[in-house]
Parts: sequence; C-alpha cells; structure tokens
Amino acid sequence: MTVSPGETALARARKRRLHPANLGPLGMFFLGFLKHPVMVGSIIPSSRRLIDKMLARVDWKNTKVFVEYGPGVGTFCGHILERMAPDATLIAIDTNPDFIDYLGARITDSRFVPVNGSAADVRAILAERGFAHADYVLSGLPFSTLPAGIAPRIAGETAAALRPGGAFLVYQFSPKVHDFIAPHFERIDHAMEWVNIPPAQLYWAWKD
Repeated sequence: MTVSPGETALARARKRRLHPANLGPLGMFFLGFLKHPVMVGSIIPSSRRLIDKMLARVDWKNTKVFVEYGPGVGTFCGHILERMAPDATLIAIDTNPDFIDYLGARITDSRFVPVNGSAADVRAILAERGFAHADYVLSGLPFSTLPAGIAPRIAGETAAALRPGGAFLVYQFSPKVHDFIAPHFERIDHAMEWVNIPPAQLYWAWKD
C-alpha cells in the first residue's frame, strides 16, 4: 500500500480498512461489485439453499477436476471442497485479481487452485495444470451482461473442456443464459431457487 508523506493518520487508517486483505467476505464481495459490476452478478452472495441445490446433482465419487468461474469471495468454494475427494482438484478462475489474492490467502486447502484469468481460456488453463478435461464446471457469471462475444465463447469452450457425462452448472438471475448454452448441450435441466436474493435460475447442462 502506498502512503504519501502528507497523508493524515485517519486517511492511512481508512486505506488499511479498505485494502482487500483487511476486508471480510461481505465487504470484499461488495468492493468487487463496485469495481467490476459487469462481472459480478449480485452484491449479495448466494444463499445456502441455492448452493446445496446446485451441487446436489454432482457425482462426487467420480469427480477429480471441478472448475468454478467467478468464485468471488469463495461462497461456493468451501462447500465444493467439503464434498470433493482427497485427490480431487478445484480450479477457481476469476478475472478480478483482488478476488484471487483474497481466496489464495483465505483458502489453504492444497486441492484449491486459484487462477487469475478468463473462463474463455478454460481449456488452456486446464492443460497448463496437466488436466485433459474437467468433470464439472460451475458458473455464476452474468452471461447476459458480458462483453459482446464472450458469453458464446465461454459456453463453447466449456462444452469442449468437459468430459462425457460431465455437466456445466449455471446459476443466473436471467433466463437468457439458456440461449448461450443450448447450442452446445442437448440435455439441459432447469429449476428455480426462490430462497435467494434475487431468486435464481438454475441450469444443469449435461455433456452426453
């Protein structure tokens, strides 16, 4: 943190409080929303009901590589790690370096791999770490507000990165995401989770 000679003690204290390393999960999440509103779908983390419903269809015994796009402050990460096998890997990809630094400092599990990068590069990110594919990919990225061309690319790259029998798990506040994933997945299950702010659309897109 850079402190100029003329700064007051109050200003220095305020800077320290606002530094990502000193913020709690809610503060960090809100800061991320303020800095990157297009990339963060909500200012409130997902509810436990949403998390449990989204992850309930995962075949954890046969999951070795789980990828999450836009992990934010790790709302899902702990729940995924609790369910994963001891030899499995969770790769969390986020374009926001503040979130990645925060997660790297907060989560010490050796199975956790935070990556500052784009979900559109998921296959390259997997290959760089010695993986041929992912078993499941989870995303809360706001597809409908991403820059032009990014959402279709992420959907296509995700389908290519998944193993047969794997799935793309997506939770959104807009049903428009279905239009992006439908060209790449023949079987898509859908549900709603009303106990969330705002209520969320849930999709499980299966690679048959």
